[in-house]
Amino acid sequence: MADARQRIIIKVFRKYSHSLGPEALQFLEEVLDRHDIVDEEVEFSIETIAREYNKQDDAAMKVSLSILQRVYEGLQDQGSGGVTETELLDPESHLYVIDAFEMPVWNWSHERGTFDRSSIPPTISGTAESRIISTRNRLYVIKQSILRNEHFSPSTLPSRDREHLVTLKSTKQLLGRAGERFLLLGILAHNMEGKLCLEDADGSVVLDLSRLEDPGEGLYAEGCIALVEGEYTEEATLEVVAIGQPPCEDRETARSIYGHIDFLGKGSTTLLEDSNFARRIREELSDVYFFFLSDVWLDNPKTFIGLQKMFDNCIENSFIPKVIVMCGNFTSRSITQGNGQDVQRYQENFDALADLIASYPQITRTTHFVLVPGPLDLTSNVTLPRKSILSSFTSQLRAKVPKVHFASNPCRLKFFAQEIVIFREDTMARMLRNTVEVKPNVAGEDLRRYLVQTILDQSHLTPLTLHIQPTLPDYDHALRLYPLPTTVVLADKYEKYKLTYSGCHVFNPGSFLGNSFAFSTYCPAEASSEEGVIDMDVED
Repeated sequence: MADARQRIIIKVFRKYSHSLGPEALQFLEEVLDRHDIVDEEVEFSIETIAREYNKQDDAAMKVSLSILQRVYEGLQDQGSGGVTETELLDPESHLYVIDAFEMPVWNWSHERGTFDRSSIPPTISGTAESRIISTRNRLYVIKQSILRNEHFSPSTLPSRDREHLVTLKSTKQLLGRAGERFLLLGILAHNMEGKLCLEDADGSVVLDLSRLEDPGEGLYAEGCIALVEGEYTEEATLEVVAIGQPPCEDRETARSIYGHIDFLGKGSTTLLEDSNFARRIREELSDVYFFFLSDVWLDNPKTFIGLQKMFDNCIENSFIPKVIVMCGNFTSRSITQGNGQDVQRYQENFDALADLIASYPQITRTTHFVLVPGPLDLTSNVTLPRKSILSSFTSQLRAKVPKVHFASNPCRLKFFAQEIVIFREDTMARMLRNTVEVKPNVAGEDLRRYLVQTILDQSHLTPLTLHIQPTLPDYDHALRLYPLPTTVVLADKYEKYKLTYSGCHVFNPGSFLGNSFAFSTYCPAEASSEEGVIDMDVED
């Protein structure tokens, strides 16, 4: 019986890349005996200790007995004192606006099979090595989740020919094996001759799509990671018979493995804490809402009419949101090539916004305002992730609105255990312009579903090559969607939509100014959004 318990203890700690010496193992067995832990609960109890141990800043791969004892005593204190359930949740102390340039850098370690925190400070310029690392991170993060996916089996992609079962292979295993069927995982790209190929960590192979009748669901653009099944030919090409998106790993599965890693830099929580927070938010904070607006054109007078109506409705109905996120563009036309008057008007428009918001003290006392730049806004860089709007334009907002945040694009909100990613980019148009393969006659609801599926399956906000969508390689982790967030806001000039895929709620609030004033309201208690519409009066 003791040997069985020891195996469980060793297995759990090994999952977190830790090894146990005889003293640490004996201590854990004594803890189990001291608390009369039955065999069925051994793994859960050790999991709790191992996860807490892994959070310690001084935790080494070889488990230290002194740190282990400290963790155990800390858990004892939590059990005896702890946070009382009678204390109401304080949303203010659990709300964080996370800038892309403040997130810690976690790179995938192929050797250790987990994430390692980088000790090298990231830079805007990046290096040749960081470009390679960012691409490998994308590929390895998806590959490790595929190999763990219980639904993944050889030849699971849409294909009429199922006679030959295949396993996931590398491009280097193709050589000398013409006529055989292979399933590969790699990045779609064009080679120097302009031919479509699939690249992985070991090499590349040219793809022949002439036999591909019906690709899997999703959008396949250059830079996307794809599962490709086909037959290797004497001409050193792969005759593709099926292509599909990598399967998406839900948030709970990823968090159960990497929950001890603080990807956002604001403290990690356990799955148990997550579920407790979710339950209590539903019970205690059902009246908390976030507003999301996009294309808030401050150079259009109608925008201020719409904002004023929205604020008036909030006051009249005693419906004050906890957060109002305003995404750019904050100008209806580009002014990067404009004259001094255009730039001055750009600043004056932000000053007018500050005056409008400050005229509603009931709102400014409690509401956080988050401003996210769009593609046309003036920031210190144009490459993703983009820095916040230049401070020289926002001095009045900082002075008059106490809870204003000038965020990067993308940025994230952390609200208790929820992670909300906010991204302002014309994603739909960019993906469609660069698609190399897609099911025929896809439009409307299917097209929106394909976009969302592609973004989440790719675990990345911009699954495109650098020449299509330049990114800062040292900050590519800020564009990563792994573990899957609770919610993703794809603010886009494309028509508004909302849907949930693999447990992640995704929505586009659409442009604020149109036939009416449109925005989205998000309820954290339900982790869902609703469309908000304010009618535009004829005289307006």
